[in-house]
Amino acid sequence: MIDVEDLIALIRNYNPRTNAELIRDAYEYGRRMHEGQFRHSGEPYFTHPVAVAAILTEMRLDDATIVTALLHDTIEDTRSTWAEVAQIFGREIADLVDGVTKLTNLQLSGAHSKQAENFRKLFMAMSRDLRVILVKLADRLHNMRTIKSMRPEKQLQKARETMDIYAPLAGRMGMQWMREELEDLAFKVINPEARNSIIRRFVSLQRESGDVIPKITADIRAELEREGIEADVYGRAKRPFSIWRKMQEKQLSFSRLSDIYGFRIITRTEADCYRTLGVIHHRWRAVPGRFKDYISQPKANGYRSIHTTVSGRDGKRVEVQIRTRQMHEVAEAGVAAHWAYRDGVRTANPFAIDPGEWIASLTERFGEEDHDEFLEHVKLEMYSDQVFCFSPKGDVIPLPKGATPLDFAYAIHTRLGSSCVGAKVDGIRVPLWTRLKNGQSVEIIAASGQRPQATWLDIVVTGRAKAAIRRSLRQEDRTRFIRLGSELVRVAFEHVG
Repeated sequence: MIDVEDLIALIRNYNPRTNAELIRDAYEYGRRMHEGQFRHSGEPYFTHPVAVAAILTEMRLDDATIVTALLHDTIEDTRSTWAEVAQIFGREIADLVDGVTKLTNLQLSGAHSKQAENFRKLFMAMSRDLRVILVKLADRLHNMRTIKSMRPEKQLQKARETMDIYAPLAGRMGMQWMREELEDLAFKVINPEARNSIIRRFVSLQRESGDVIPKITADIRAELEREGIEADVYGRAKRPFSIWRKMQEKQLSFSRLSDIYGFRIITRTEADCYRTLGVIHHRWRAVPGRFKDYISQPKANGYRSIHTTVSGRDGKRVEVQIRTRQMHEVAEAGVAAHWAYRDGVRTANPFAIDPGEWIASLTERFGEEDHDEFLEHVKLEMYSDQVFCFSPKGDVIPLPKGATPLDFAYAIHTRLGSSCVGAKVDGIRVPLWTRLKNGQSVEIIAASGQRPQATWLDIVVTGRAKAAIRRSLRQEDRTRFIRLGSELVRVAFEHVG
């Protein structure tokens, strides 16, 4: 177990001004509260909160979040109370610990109706303070790293919950490294035979062709130095689950799979990102259809990077990501970059998004949908891929994959969606049920007399559009019933008269 001084040293690596006494007090309080408790592995229970805190230091998070990690199981599993934590550590930390406790008690798998209700509670907790879910994700990551000590049936339940909920959530929050590790740890439990098979094939491939990562890394560095571009270059093999998923999606055997290696180039400036792209495409052949510019069209969680795939040595494909250091910090921390320290102080990263705005875009319909509708909306918008389309003014509108022009209209404004009578995509008139593709320009045709139709619910996929259409239809029904009631009363009075 990491001792308190080592933990403080980890924090001081990115935040020299950390409140060391606060960390020591929280460490000692947590250790004392969990004294006599043990994990399934037989280790003292307090090793777990300390490990969760250490994970959060890798994300360069603030003292309050680290302290919350150290205390996150005290209210649930010990004699500690919210009032006591608030008295010793302040209300902010007590509320964070209480928030994590409530998340821990949510059953996010099992019966659909209960799952739907608890998903709403999960996102309500996130809307109050996103740091609650950051601690919960780190908690889940450490539990998955140490899952072997659990009963087999419990392992399977936790692994499926991780694969279905926590890994996609980490990905949508921009923490791709955490998503990949959570997926692979869950894969190890759910399908160990498939994972071991991929590892064996990978080891065999390395024996045959050697470790190509250092060779390609050196080639990229040499090309960039020749052009006077300062950059850091890193290479890695993709994780077994990522490889397996690609094999399933493309119906390919391991031997036919090409891009199992990925390289990341961190440049000094945004201009250097595009210069680097030119160097890479000049030196290696670009694979058509495998280029994405998330610098000019960032993802909703703030992610910015250029992605391209090129044919490297022996015709093998490799994926290359190019971004600046600040973009990389957001790519690693996602929405958590808002709380992250840089060069010893909490400074605003120009590419970090406001977590309040991000979560508000997901939770604005809490009061407008029932539990099942909310679950449907969240799973679509949180866990699906996105497409980016342009308005006639050049604004970028992010939408979930499968969205239609009608979703696009509602994404701009409810009034525009409600009055939509048609759409043009790239200048061509298309039906409202057309599925939009990345990079398309969409123009909405509206008419003042138009009203939402019930059939539109079968066309749209976004929660925003569905909620607006249902609200309008309910209002029309209410108006119609009032009119009908008034008419019945009038007829009744005439009959009496």
